[in-house]
Amino acid sequence: MRFVTTRIDDAIAQVRLSRPDKLNALTLDTLGELVRTARRLRADRTVRAVVLAGEGDSFCSGLDIPAVLRTPRRIAGAFLPAPWRGTNLFQEACWAWRRIPVPVVAAVHGHCYGGGVQIALGADFRFATPASQWSVLEGKWGIIPDMTGMRTLTEVVGLDVAKRLTMTAEEISGTEAARLGLVTEVHDDPIVAATAFAQRLATRSPDAVAAAKRLLDAAVTSSARRTFARERREQLRLLLLPNTRITQRAAMKRTEPEFRPRARRSASS
Repeated sequence: MRFVTTRIDDAIAQVRLSRPDKLNALTLDTLGELVRTARRLRADRTVRAVVLAGEGDSFCSGLDIPAVLRTPRRIAGAFLPAPWRGTNLFQEACWAWRRIPVPVVAAVHGHCYGGGVQIALGADFRFATPASQWSVLEGKWGIIPDMTGMRTLTEVVGLDVAKRLTMTAEEISGTEAARLGLVTEVHDDPIVAATAFAQRLATRSPDAVAAAKRLLDAAVTSSARRTFARERREQLRLLLLPNTRITQRAAMKRTEPEFRPRARRSASS
């Protein structure tokens, strides 16, 4: 049985958590499928953007603790980090979406709890329904977010809000999450809105979009000097690429550009 499904329509990868009878609660198998899916999409040069959503009534209700605890040996293995990438299975299921060089938009409805919040935070953008339910639920069980959430929460909402959400485990609506900066936009149908946004991004040079993602993700933890050096390198590279010239010609003629497949260089890890 597959717990993550993917289809590609017009260069937009539609990825779905597919365990609706369990509100898309996460098992070790689901986490592994998320990592493998992200890895495949990272290598697919035809993909221009990704929309990540959940089937059924929820985006993701968090970790399926009873299912995971049935295999303690697998938990031990999943907890160990891979030395070449610096993340374990739990972390890579979220951070793998940062490694993809194209924009990733999480479309959230229903529950978005615990690990679900951290998967959504691995995306570049989060579109949600006003009534969606968000909670950094780990605090309820006396633990902390450990699927990259400590990094991504502080990136997205700031330190004080990250502390509040983590320490209280309070549940907030999609509307409140947007007010706090956790959600990018609120829509009645976030999948439709996310797909339309992804299609809009697909009209931009894939090389420029990938460079922007690399630079902005790296700038969060880099010094100004290192960021400026990266800006110079990326800009020089872009000026030499065919897609830049295609974009410039299309802009002058006000026509739709026809880009070459994106460059093989992937997003910053």
